[in-house]
Amino acid sequence: MRLNDLFYSIATGSKRLRLLLTPVGLVIFFGMLLLVVFGSLYLDKVLGFSKLLSGPIGTLIGVVLLSLGLVIWAWCIVWFSKAKGTPVPFNPPRELVTAGPYTWSRNPMLTGVFIFLFGIGFLLHSVSLVFVLTPVFVIFNVLELKLIEEPELERRFGESYIEYRQRVPMFFPKAPGVSKSK
Repeated sequence: MRLNDLFYSIATGSKRLRLLLTPVGLVIFFGMLLLVVFGSLYLDKVLGFSKLLSGPIGTLIGVVLLSLGLVIWAWCIVWFSKAKGTPVPFNPPRELVTAGPYTWSRNPMLTGVFIFLFGIGFLLHSVSLVFVLTPVFVIFNVLELKLIEEPELERRFGESYIEYRQRVPMFFPKAPGVSKSK
């Protein structure tokens, strides 16, 4: 069974199974975030990297990015909860969420997480977190979205998701008046 088939069967399966797997998904996700953060600190130490913007400028950039990422992340969670779902792919909303931050980006929650990680990187003054492991985490998530999540969403929501995917960019909102090329 392919992963997108597994996710589809769980996302459309029994409520009990979805509820049981939600904490598992959360543990996996937060475990990956912790691995990225602590792995980068270890990498900084092993490779002997000096501190990234170790003064107040780095801390300020970190606080701003971390705060912005958390706000975006929380805003997305609110919209998912309004649609009676969770951010965990095992227990997603039953309807396609295209309002709120999802008007401008198909994956604003991940955009918020990426910004949050960059903020943590600047706050911890970690070269590896800002320039190595967060970009690797972004690439990993893009691959996961393309290979697993988007095919599952297309299967679950059909033409409405295909139209949404064509109209709304994956991460970064387009500038006003700029149309997405096909």
